[in-house]
Amino acid sequence: MKKTILIIILLSIIGTGCATLPSKDYTAFNAANIRSIIVVPVVNNSVDVTAPDYFLSSISIPVAEHGYYVFPVNLIKRTLEDDGLSDANLVHAASTTKLCELFGADAALYIVIEKWDAKYMILATTVTVELTYVLKSGVSGEVLWEDKQTRTYSPQSSSSGHPLVDLVSMLINAAMAKALPNYMPLAHQANNIAFQYPGAGFPNGPYVKGK
Repeated sequence: MKKTILIIILLSIIGTGCATLPSKDYTAFNAANIRSIIVVPVVNNSVDVTAPDYFLSSISIPVAEHGYYVFPVNLIKRTLEDDGLSDANLVHAASTTKLCELFGADAALYIVIEKWDAKYMILATTVTVELTYVLKSGVSGEVLWEDKQTRTYSPQSSSSGHPLVDLVSMLINAAMAKALPNYMPLAHQANNIAFQYPGAGFPNGPYVKGK
């Protein structure tokens, strides 16, 4: 009886370790025949007012590398501001079909910064970037693809063999990470993982290298 219980537990652990995330349905995405994408201004739910501008500089390359023409993000932002849409929340609430029609794009990518912060806890600082991505059709406005990524980083101090020296080093590293948190590596990581295909991302477009 004990052997049977042990086997069931082991099988349960193995099954859990081998579990895979459910695959995404790309039926609507493939039918949309996307060639070009606009990245609309980013909604910022964090307390860092500079986060959207910094993040926008990281998004074009990973999307373009997957074979899609990406309209210059700053041009999109400036054009929408000139048309009275300077608030990213208003842009996200606007008609996707009209936005895409304005620029002649096949789809629009909406991104929300949920977290862009550094939490200080005396001996360690944890830097967090949390993002949600949604791609909508420029023809129907329907959601074609979506994903969410959270990346964290806590600077680690190397051990010198002297407890007091190591403690001081941890305090300094934590304070520096809080004062000057480096979010961009985490943003790049999140984008690369979000758009990776096969994986969480969407299939390569018509302009991918070697296609």
